[in-house]
Parts: sequence; structure tokens; C-alpha cells
Amino acid sequence: MNICVFLSAADLDERYTRPAKEFAELLGKGGHTLVWGGSDVGLMKVVADGVQEAGGRLCGVSVTFLAAKARQGVEEMVIAADLAERKRLLLEKADAVVVMVGGTGTLDEATEILELKKHGHTDKPVVLLNTAGFYDGLKEQFRRMEDEGFLPRPLGELVFFAEEPVGALAYLEESQGVG
Repeated sequence: MNICVFLSAADLDERYTRPAKEFAELLGKGGHTLVWGGSDVGLMKVVADGVQEAGGRLCGVSVTFLAAKARQGVEEMVIAADLAERKRLLLEKADAVVVMVGGTGTLDEATEILELKKHGHTDKPVVLLNTAGFYDGLKEQFRRMEDEGFLPRPLGELVFFAEEPVGALAYLEESQGVG
């Protein structure tokens, strides 16, 4: 499977890097390909390292203004003209999406794939990996949107919330008939 991971490029605390490494190792050992923002810094580097060390493949999609931070020596690296093209390419190359901890860019990417799913423009499985309760508030907001009629589809059809890396990958593999 080609698994797109949206996540931060920041250097983060062990409570975020440890589960990210665990997910990356599971992804690599499962023979999957990481599709990610292409950066060789911060949490993006942690995940790319973990996937590569565990035997998985890397497919990066960087953007012109971040090309200097793009990882070298990967199976595939594309440099997009802007963030909109980057998002489009990431989603095109992916069979499934995992949202890890991140900032506004990660949130933008996550809400775009959910909006596409909401309107039936994709049926790719989406997992929100709620490491250390990072997305508890967002999960609550999504539930409120569902409860108050803002979502035309049940929340469970749009996104699966996983608390641990093993649950995230198990959901994706099951949804795609892999494993």
C-alpha cells in the first residue's frame, strides 16, 4: 500500500517521536511505501528513517520553497510548484492517509481529505493517529459537527481515530484487504 502521512517537520518531544518511529517500522516491515512531504527534518525525518530502516519504500512530494530540505536518495521525489499542487500529488499517489501530530499545514491537509471524502470525491481510508491525546479537542469538535448536523455522512465513514500506531496500520490494512 502507498500510505500518505501528513505530519510535522518540527523537532518534537519523545512522546511524539516514539509512536511515530513505531508506526514507521510497522509500515516498513509491512512492505508499504511512505508517501510524505519529502522533508528530511523533524518528525518527517523520523518517520522516513524508520520506514527505510524497516525495508519500506519512500515517495516524497516536496515543494519549491522547501526543496533544500528534501530528503536525498529516495525511490521517488517530486518537487511541486506550490502547496496546493503538493497536496494534490500526495493524495493522488496514496491508497490511504494517516494524519499524525502537526501544525496548521497538517490540519489543512487533514481537513482537505475529509472534505473530499464528505463529498464522495475519494473513498481512501483516513486515520487520525491521536498520539498522546494530541487530537482530543479536534475529535470532540468533529463529534459536535456530526451531532449538530454539519456532516452529511457519519463521522465514522470519514475518519478512524487510532490511539496507537498498531491500531492505525491494522485499520488501513483491513480496509484495503491487505495482510
